[in-house]
Amino acid sequence: MTAPTFRFAPSPNGRLHLGHAYSALLNDRLARAAGGRLLLRIEDIDPGRSRPDLVDALLADLAWLGLRFPAPLHQSARMETYRAALKNLAARDLAYPCFCSRAEVAAAAQAAAGDGPVPRDPDGAPLYPGPCRHLSDAAVAARLARGEPHTWRLAMDRALAAAPGPHGFSTFDPDGATGLRAADPARWGDTVVARRDVPASYHLAVVTDDAAQGVTHVVRGADLLAATDLHVLLQALLSLAQPHYHHHALLLDATGAKLAKSRGSRSLADLRAEGVDPAAIRAELGFG
Repeated sequence: MTAPTFRFAPSPNGRLHLGHAYSALLNDRLARAAGGRLLLRIEDIDPGRSRPDLVDALLADLAWLGLRFPAPLHQSARMETYRAALKNLAARDLAYPCFCSRAEVAAAAQAAAGDGPVPRDPDGAPLYPGPCRHLSDAAVAARLARGEPHTWRLAMDRALAAAPGPHGFSTFDPDGATGLRAADPARWGDTVVARRDVPASYHLAVVTDDAAQGVTHVVRGADLLAATDLHVLLQALLSLAQPHYHHHALLLDATGAKLAKSRGSRSLADLRAEGVDPAAIRAELGFG
């Protein structure tokens, strides 16, 4: 039998904060309890925001917490793998190039909605109304030949026809309880599966990497629960093994908002600089 395999997958686009620490420590605890292993994945797919110095910083922060990992997997080294997954979807007419800017998507979605509310995906972005779905093959080929910037979108209706489901995923809790949860990938619409600058979105990269690393248990924040609906569809389309999932509650600040790099939440580096004992942090987070 395959040993239970967990992973912690931070992005090096800012310093780690207490929310990251909680997730990493929870992964470590659950991996140990299952007699499994914990891997580290550096999700540096974003070339504009990921920085080598932040990779070094997050490794130092994790070591300060007492966490040790095998050599990490870097998404930046896996672009050809993502291209192959995207090519798989495109060859089956399950993905298509989209030349719309965000502003154009928003305007088209508003026009399609008329006086009514704009339909949105679980992240709050307007559902793509589909202008580029109706481009002729010749028009697409010409625009690609000119090097026009484009993303790739999942053709949701065709994807669901190829993998009709019903879709769902298995869940587990730290106390050992397990269950099944229904998934509704359609609520994501024709979502982006490859960005303009890299041949994958977060969604396509994460399912590809989890399969490549043999991940059997995914422990991540509740803010990614809705994304799992899309992930199980991509796993079905690409014939990838599906892990078990646990989505933990998020740490909140004094205002009730989740901790986030973009909000300036205090980093682990700040705490280290103040002389805070890592054992105190572990105890504060429930891992004493």
